[in-house]
Amino acid sequence: MPEPEPASPSPEPDAAPDVDAATPRPSDGSGPTGREQDDPDAPREWWDDPRMPWKGRPGRQDIACWAAFSLTGVYALVLLPLRPVLLGANPYLLAALGGSRVSAVTIGALAATGVGFWPLGLLLGTFGAVKFDWIYWWAGRLWGRGMLEMASGRSARAARNADRAERLAQRFGVAAIALGYVIPFLPGAIVYATVAAAGMSLRKFLVVDVLSAAVTRGLLIWLGWSIGEPAVHVLEVVAQYSWYLSIALLVGVVVTTVRQSRRRAAQA
Repeated sequence: MPEPEPASPSPEPDAAPDVDAATPRPSDGSGPTGREQDDPDAPREWWDDPRMPWKGRPGRQDIACWAAFSLTGVYALVLLPLRPVLLGANPYLLAALGGSRVSAVTIGALAATGVGFWPLGLLLGTFGAVKFDWIYWWAGRLWGRGMLEMASGRSARAARNADRAERLAQRFGVAAIALGYVIPFLPGAIVYATVAAAGMSLRKFLVVDVLSAAVTRGLLIWLGWSIGEPAVHVLEVVAQYSWYLSIALLVGVVVTTVRQSRRRAAQA
């Protein structure tokens, strides 16, 4: 009788997968991460610039605020060479467009001689002084310190003025808004951005800002009223040479813009 054949060995179960090998391990910092994983020669996005106030990709509010902030700079450059002409031709229009201190004094001086209506000048001057301030508040609320670094990075003098304004705003808070209308060469944009970053509401900011502008414009109009006719004579001289002053200012704006563009291109 033949012997039975030995039973074939049963197949062994599949080996368990190596869990440790399949599980991703955290980076130990030696490998490339973030931007290092990208092609270092790839061009940057337009928003990926350390001079920009935001950190990371900007959102819709960032872009809208940046556009508004940039337009205020263009507006100031366009208005600068027109100031002497407007001062001699229509100080009320200059007060509305630029909130000029000189225009407020001129309105008061003209009113003292029976020309013009100074309450209208007070209203227009207040509007002209505060019309863009909400943009600086918005920028401070969005970007905080990034807004201050952007504004102070243009030159050493701008950095010193920005630091002074920031310390003033941090120390005095609401009072710093009013002081910005009194202290010369104090960048109001830095003050407004600082109080916004500290948590001041837009309503409170606008109330303090408008009242401060109205009081200071009223004092300037009173100063012009006190000076009276001598100030009007000075205004007449300015009107005679206004176009020459405008051309000189325009040349200065062009030269400054070209120099800044070349400096930025050299630093890039």
